[in-house]
Amino acid sequence: MNAPSQPRQDAAPGDLKLDAYLPYRLSVASNAVSGLIARAYEDRFGLSIPQWRLICVLAEDGALTQAAIVTRTGMDKVTVSRAAQGLSKRRLVQRADHTSDGRSHLLSLSLEGARLHAEISPLALAYEAALIAGLAPSEVALLKRLLMRLQGAANALGGDTPPVSSPGLGS
Repeated sequence: MNAPSQPRQDAAPGDLKLDAYLPYRLSVASNAVSGLIARAYEDRFGLSIPQWRLICVLAEDGALTQAAIVTRTGMDKVTVSRAAQGLSKRRLVQRADHTSDGRSHLLSLSLEGARLHAEISPLALAYEAALIAGLAPSEVALLKRLLMRLQGAANALGGDTPPVSSPGLGS
């Protein structure tokens, strides 16, 4: 194991220091959490993170179009499409014609998909509990509020409309 790198002695006060750079810290933390949870979902249930997110959204919101799932999760169209195809092949989601838009379909959980959601949800909540065990409830609430504000600021800077999201979607 390598020792942590020491800051450069010649760095000016305004220089970027990666370990102190918030976007980097968020990315590293997100990757660590997502990697941990992705391994558990893949190993035990054969699901990718996008597939799990899609299952969660359909469990929470009911039948949705892929476009609505893109908006809800912030995932791109290709990722949602691939996740939906994989889940459809496993008969965890069902496609139905959209009554008012013939160009799109509604996705919903099958009975098997709903059972899988019910089986995985306690595991997801246990991982969350383990991750936040060292934080006070007020710190967890503050962290969630701050993350939502950062997401809103990033969306505004990028010219995007903020997606409707839920903190319970896993990684």
